[in-house]
Parts: sequence; C-alpha cells; structure tokens
Amino acid sequence: MQAFGAPVLAARIRSVPEDFRVEELDGFEASGDGEHLLLTIEKRGMNTGFVAGEIARWAGVPEVAVGYAGLKDRHAVTVQRFSVQLPGREPPPLDALEREGLRVLAQARHRRKLPRGALAGNRFVLVLRGVQGEHAAIEERLRQVAARGVPNAFGDQRFGHGGGNIAKALAMFAGKRVGREQRSMLLSAARSALFNQVLAARVADGSWDRGLDGEVWALEGSRSVFGPEPMTEDIARRLAAFDIHPSGPLWGRGGPRSEGACQALELAAMDDPTSLKLREGLERAGLEQERRALRLRPQGLAWRWLADDVLELAFALPAGCYATAVLDQLGRIEDAAARPPAAGGEGGPAPA
Repeated sequence: MQAFGAPVLAARIRSVPEDFRVEELDGFEASGDGEHLLLTIEKRGMNTGFVAGEIARWAGVPEVAVGYAGLKDRHAVTVQRFSVQLPGREPPPLDALEREGLRVLAQARHRRKLPRGALAGNRFVLVLRGVQGEHAAIEERLRQVAARGVPNAFGDQRFGHGGGNIAKALAMFAGKRVGREQRSMLLSAARSALFNQVLAARVADGSWDRGLDGEVWALEGSRSVFGPEPMTEDIARRLAAFDIHPSGPLWGRGGPRSEGACQALELAAMDDPTSLKLREGLERAGLEQERRALRLRPQGLAWRWLADDVLELAFALPAGCYATAVLDQLGRIEDAAARPPAAGGEGGPAPA
C-alpha cells in the first residue's frame, strides 16, 4: 500500500527484541486509592497474556482479576500497565514478581480494573539494520511521511500467522463454533480486512488523504465522525491541519454512511466473493456500521543513523494504530521475528 512511490530501502527489524521498543502512553492518571494496584512493567521476550498470568500467580488471584489496556508483542521490549485486584490487603514484595526480562517500574493504587483500550497511544523506538538505500532518498521519504501522514492500515498481526484469521472467520460465518474470545478476534479480523481493501483502493486513486464526493470525515483523536459533507474552505483548512481525516467503513448492518463517489468506491472495493461473505457474516453477527480514519500522522517523527546501515526511528501513534503503517511507506522490511510459533504457542517467554 505504497502512497509515496517506489520503495527507498530494504532492511531488517527485530533482529533482537531491543530493536522494537514500545511504551504505552497512559490514558488516565491513577486515582491513588482503591482495591486495584496499577503496575507499570517493562518486559522483554514475553507476551502480555503470559505476564498477566505471572502477576496473577504472584498476587494469588485468578487471572480474571488482572487487567491490561492493550496487547504487546513478545518479540520486543515493551512498557505497559497492568492492574491487579487486591481488596483489603497489601501486595506481596515486588521482587518476588521481578526476574530477567520483567521489571516493575512503578506502582499506584486505583479504584477500577484497567479496561482494554484505556490508553492514549504508544511511543515507538525502532531500529532498522542492514539498511540498503540512499540516505538522502530515505530521509526525503521520512519528511514526506511527517508532512502528509500515512495510510492508516491494520497491521498483519490483526490477521494471524499467514493471514489465517480470515479463513477462520469464513469458517465461523459458515457455522463453525468458536469460543467468545476467538469470535471477537475473528470479527475484528474480518472488519479489518475489508477496511484495508477500501484503503488500498483509496491509495490507488490518490484520495486517501484528500477526500471524495460524499465523504464522511473522522475527527482526529476521536472515534467521532460527521457528514457526508462536501469540501468547503473550512473542511479544506481542517483537513490540512490534520484536525479531520477521510474515513473508511468498519462493516456492519445497514449501508455505509458515505454517499456518491465515496460510497461507490467503497462498495466496489468489497465486491469480490470473499468480501461479500465477510460482509454478510458481519451483518448476521449484529455489528453496526462504524468508520475509521484513512489517514494517520505519526507524532514527533525523528530519525538518526546509528551506523551507515543502521537507522533508528522514533514516533508516537494513537491507540489502535500500527507502526507497520509507517514502515510500509519506506520499503521492504524483513521481520526477523516473524516465524511460525513454537509448540505451545506464544504463552511463555522466548527461549534464552
């Protein structure tokens, strides 16, 4: 989904976990009292579910008593908050929880369990190694990304290993029974695949960051939308200031909110047999039509060369957005950690 022309580099990422560092941006301040303990944890080589289980064992509570705002990758160094319900008692010593690859950076009392999605965004520091490409061309592409933003695509991780979640979603829509958590994951994957198809069509015709007749506009930093509303001087000013963005459908019951040329493009992009089955399945599942911004602007994008072939990137993104949306605009980047999961899946720390 190249929005700026031909790739300008080839590189590797996640050669070691430290090459992919992610820090959650908190969505709220701790209340300072209450029966939940908020723990800010730095983890390396462990996924979020594994750490949640370790916290539950440390605290002597069921896993349902542990909360977290978002899932973070195993093959990375990440900083995120967890909550654990400890009514009427003090927590065990923190050093009983800490180990190699897991550190507690802060703790605070809070009144409620940490719910999914309760974060403002994520800050990334990424290191690309073995970079091939002219420095001047790479830096010019990064300046374009900083100035115009990037297509707000869902990342490959939304679709499972080898994109297998789409086949699983089709099987579920055909009648295969799945658990509640897996159902939610597969519904999200189906919606995301359809959105990405519409976004790819908008990138192809150059309208991903400028809008079309019948456009529905998404407000920056919000799930709110308005329109359809035609281009006016005020809309153009707000679009240029990144206050609003063109939007695409997150499919559900009823027709899309867009009209005119915008709606025609959306429906044409989702008119193949597989897409029609995904649309029908989402409608039968009872989801309602929603919208997502087509454009994403990385905040505070900065870069530096650590060596002639090693490039460090730093930026922040809102919650629900993917660092791969930025990387994809640079070129062909091999993920050194992308391999089939070992026996037992992703439930524990990576091998030493």
